[in-house]
Amino acid sequence: MENLVHDYIKNNNFDRPTLIMSLENLETNYNGFKAGMPSCHVHYAVKANPHPEILSKLHSLGSKFDAASAGEIDMCLTAGASPSNISFGNTVKRPQDIKYAYSKGIKLFAVDSIEEVEKVAEHAPGSQVFVRVLVRSTEAEWPLSRKFGCSSSMVPQVMEAARDAGLEVAGLSFHVGSQTRHPHMWLDTLDFVESIWNYSKEQGFDLWLLNAGGGFPSYYGVDITDSVEYCETLNKEIYDRFAGLKYLMIEPGRGMVANLGSIASEVLLVSTKTPGDPVRWLYLNIGRFSGLAETEKEAIKYRFFIPGKDADEKIEYIIAGPTCDSADVLYEEHKVLLSENLKCGDKIIIDNTGAYTTTYSTVAFNGFPPLEVIVI
Repeated sequence: MENLVHDYIKNNNFDRPTLIMSLENLETNYNGFKAGMPSCHVHYAVKANPHPEILSKLHSLGSKFDAASAGEIDMCLTAGASPSNISFGNTVKRPQDIKYAYSKGIKLFAVDSIEEVEKVAEHAPGSQVFVRVLVRSTEAEWPLSRKFGCSSSMVPQVMEAARDAGLEVAGLSFHVGSQTRHPHMWLDTLDFVESIWNYSKEQGFDLWLLNAGGGFPSYYGVDITDSVEYCETLNKEIYDRFAGLKYLMIEPGRGMVANLGSIASEVLLVSTKTPGDPVRWLYLNIGRFSGLAETEKEAIKYRFFIPGKDADEKIEYIIAGPTCDSADVLYEEHKVLLSENLKCGDKIIIDNTGAYTTTYSTVAFNGFPPLEVIVI
């Protein structure tokens, strides 16, 4: 994919930041998950990249889907997915969206509070629910704790409320955090969730479903475990712990689509703030508000390539976006080494950006257009 996409960017001009994607790796990525976790049910996290061609291809491969809104549900249905293969994994849902999902035949919902249970029971009676657990901080580069999930002490109350409301308590879900680079980083979380699983079963809940969420990594220049090895290890660790597990779900997003694409960007300005400053500021035509939101707190560290200048002497840059917002700085603590000869108009390739870029791009902040997408 890299050569195909990079060559396309090198040989074409773009009047705005553009994500160039090839679906060449998609089947390989999907098959890697299935090879390492043969009995699991892959529910692709639609939020990572809902491009219709991605959804259609994944559906043809046998993937299921995890949706977070009525809009994402419609995208999955349009791609041909059966309602029975769509989970509604958002724990904060509009009542009318629950009702809409139920009317389309969706019967599997995430909850993490008694109030959410009440909404599901009213608008999707008799449905199956899994309770999302609030897990401790992990070594993920993009943490997803705190906002989602209920504490271990709250889980029994949520389950009891669901059972009393006529819902089927199917199991538990959790998320170790996005970009968890190695499977050993899951172990403490698995031990924690296992203890909740066992306690819940002792309390009379016949749990059979575990949603292990996402966290599967992509390569950003720092070592990660090979996909199949990663999944094989994780699969063993899960089945060694969870007695009675009949339905294992995973929700890969980044690990499924990040390596499908690269962004074509360009230099707007190279400057220094004071005379003699050895660190230069590099301003691009793309920033946090046009697709690179995951540079918040410099969490995801993208790789940059400069066509024709790879052999140049490298110097440190602070990298910022084009908008009139002081928060639109991508990397300041993490200095990026790039050619010392950069100038306005130079083309820059931002690699492994097939995930969480188009969906994070604003409509038109400061009048800049949203990220364009081309599938080759």
